[in-house]
Amino acid sequence: MTARSYRIGQIVPSSNTTMETEIPAMLRTREGILPERFTFHSSRMRMKKVVKEELEAMDRDSDRCATELSDARVDVLGYACLVAIMSMGKGYHRESEARLHARTVENNAAAPVVTSAGALVDGLKRMGAKKISVICPYMKPLTQLVVDYIEHEGITVHDFTALEIPDNLEVGRHDPERLLEIYKRVDRTGVDAFVASACVQMPSLPIIQRLEDAIGIPVVSAAVCTTHQMLDRLELERRVPDAGALLSGRY
Repeated sequence: MTARSYRIGQIVPSSNTTMETEIPAMLRTREGILPERFTFHSSRMRMKKVVKEELEAMDRDSDRCATELSDARVDVLGYACLVAIMSMGKGYHRESEARLHARTVENNAAAPVVTSAGALVDGLKRMGAKKISVICPYMKPLTQLVVDYIEHEGITVHDFTALEIPDNLEVGRHDPERLLEIYKRVDRTGVDAFVASACVQMPSLPIIQRLEDAIGIPVVSAAVCTTHQMLDRLELERRVPDAGALLSGRY
C-alpha cells in the first residue's frame, strides 16, 4: 500500500533560515519509522529586524501567505514566527489561527492553521508543565513580552535569559551547541520543563535530546512544539525520534 503524502505549508519571515530546515528534518526522521510522507511549501513575509514595528507589518502580510499556500492545497499551515504573534497582544494566536484558516476556506482549500506561539503553549500544557524556564534570542523588551504572554496562558516562567540578538539573520546563525552552555545560566529550580529556544529562528534541534538527557526534565523548542501540533492537526501519531519528550509518542 502506498504511504499517504501530506503537504506542509509554512508562513515564514523573509529572513528566517531555520524553520524550513528544522521542521523538515524532524519529519524526515519520522519517515524512517512511520509510513507517512511529507512535502514542504513556504510563503514569505518581509522582516529583517526583530523589532515590534517590523513584526506588526509582517503579521499583516500573513493573510496573503495563507491564501498563496492554500493555492497549493496544503494539508496544514504553520505560522513560523513566535514573537510576531506574541507581540500583537495576549492570546493573539487564537485570533491569528482563526483568521488565517478563514483565508483558506475562502479559497475553497480549508486547512488547519497552527502558530508557533500557540503550539509552544499547547505543547507545554500537553506535558502538564506549570512552571518553566526559557532561553530567548530577543532583545529584553520583546523577551518580556514573550514571558508575559506565556504567563497569561497560565504557565509560570521561573527564569529566562535574553540573548539580545536584534538581527534575524544573526539569530539563524547562532550555534545550537552554545545552548549547552547558555542553559547553565538559567535557574531551573523546580521547573517542569525547559524551553531551549522560544524562537523558531534560533536553531536548537541538534541539542534538544542531549540537553533533555543532561538535565532530566522535558526540553522543547518552538519548532518541536510546532511539529507536534502539526501532526496533531493531521491526526497522525505525534512521534519523532531524538526530539525530546513531547515528540516521544507519549503526548
